[in-house]
Amino acid sequence: MATKGATKLSQQLSSVAAQWPKDPFRPHLLLPTFLQSLSKHPKLTPEAVQAAQALKNGQSKKQFPLPKQILKPASYPMHYDRLVEGLHKSAQGIGRPWWKVFFGI
Repeated sequence: MATKGATKLSQQLSSVAAQWPKDPFRPHLLLPTFLQSLSKHPKLTPEAVQAAQALKNGQSKKQFPLPKQILKPASYPMHYDRLVEGLHKSAQGIGRPWWKVFFGI
């Protein structure tokens, strides 16, 4: 029988799993499913729950922001902006025209 502390941890991790965003590119890899099964583990620790919450909230991104030199490299300053734009369009089902692919635009 689970203790109250273990039950509370299990509920917290289940809550994190329920709030986790869906991945449109890899729907077969489901992190929420893994977190749900982890919430039923008998040796679930508070550190594991805190780590999952930190990942969901993006705390490492806030704690360790990337410098501008990494986000906009001198050799190709628009690289990451174009990459993010391409991912958003791809998630919506919008593909690139053949001539942009051919010429690398």
